[in-house]
Amino acid sequence: MTAVDTADVDDGHKPAAPTRPFSAFEWMIAGRYLRSRRRETFISVIAGFSFAGIMLGVATLIIVMAVMNGFRTELLSKILGINGHMLVQPIDSPLTDYDIVAPKLETVPEVVAAIPFVEGQALVSGPAGNLGALVRGVHESDLRRIPLVAQNILEGGSLDGFSEGDGVAIGSRMAQQLGITVGDNVTIISPRGSVTPMGVTPRLKAYPVIAIFEIGMSEYDATFVFMPLEESQAYFNMDTKATGIEVYVVDPDDVGVMKPAVEAAAERPTFVTDWRQRNVTFFSALEVERNVMFIILFLIVLVAALNIISGMIMLVKDKGKDIAILRTMGASRGAVMRIFLITGASIGCVGTLAGFVLGLIVCLNIESIRQFVSWMTTTELFSPELYFLSKLPAEIDSGETITVLVMALVLSLLATVYPAWRAARLDPVEALRYE
Repeated sequence: MTAVDTADVDDGHKPAAPTRPFSAFEWMIAGRYLRSRRRETFISVIAGFSFAGIMLGVATLIIVMAVMNGFRTELLSKILGINGHMLVQPIDSPLTDYDIVAPKLETVPEVVAAIPFVEGQALVSGPAGNLGALVRGVHESDLRRIPLVAQNILEGGSLDGFSEGDGVAIGSRMAQQLGITVGDNVTIISPRGSVTPMGVTPRLKAYPVIAIFEIGMSEYDATFVFMPLEESQAYFNMDTKATGIEVYVVDPDDVGVMKPAVEAAAERPTFVTDWRQRNVTFFSALEVERNVMFIILFLIVLVAALNIISGMIMLVKDKGKDIAILRTMGASRGAVMRIFLITGASIGCVGTLAGFVLGLIVCLNIESIRQFVSWMTTTELFSPELYFLSKLPAEIDSGETITVLVMALVLSLLATVYPAWRAARLDPVEALRYE
């Protein structure tokens, strides 16, 4: 054989240069596998369901976690906005020096306000019925420092003259259920009345309604009655005493650190409780529900990832001849594996992105969607009596959203690894034996 012939033979058997990882060739083949042809309709349907599952799972996770966050934030702002972050109560002796103690508490750094109050339970009566109520007596200046009340007056205009008269401010739902408006009288009945030789007689007195407020939390709007402090002391036989002092701070999460400073600033025996101790059962239940919902909805994404596995295995079975031809043309096992990795990961990545966009759109328009669905079904989809709040809240947490997206992407990639490995291990000879 001549040198020329030898060169020809060598050139004819020279192996093709391997393609670089994730080259345009691999993306092109993966794209062709994603596009449906008539005889591959069933596989495309499975891929479509996998895409829809990932999209809906991610969107549902984002929406539910945002609503749960919104619930917690709204409830926390309503509960702490009217009850304070810390409650200072007297020990050993009655709190008759509240006008001295409150200014001392306000000298503590990070304390916004210290509001003395008198509190008692009573029965309120109006033309349309009777309700149990929590009557709270405060100074007019202190009531103005509670934004949830002072900035949400629906009727009555303002709180001017609140401390000068004997009028009361009530919630909107209480006014609605009692059938009264500003200017009407509401009768307050307390079982702890005057002591007579015949026993204790209930105390009954009518008060004009000078303001109607709406906090936005149905339980509070149907329960709270605000009364001037001096009038509440006389009504509940408190003389010159106060029930306690509500302390408001800049950051509610710092109450544990600030508690010793507040106790020291009072300069008298006191018992200080913070909002976490007073609402531990409620917020613990809310946190447990939130975690359980995350686990349940995570399973939706997991099922969608399993759909990717089944769809990709069927695609590998269907493309056995194509894989064998690619191998005989010089494609390496790594190239085949990357082709199917791109195919499966594309479903997961695009589905995750679509789910994120869908979840974001729903969260930003959650209240409008609720109203529309309620209108379509002629039902009250989000009853304030059951869920405490008047509107459906949604608060997107960037950290949680990123966690959901990363989790969905990782599951999608892991679901693609085994089918891609199976495709790379396919023997071209066996695949073409009966073709």
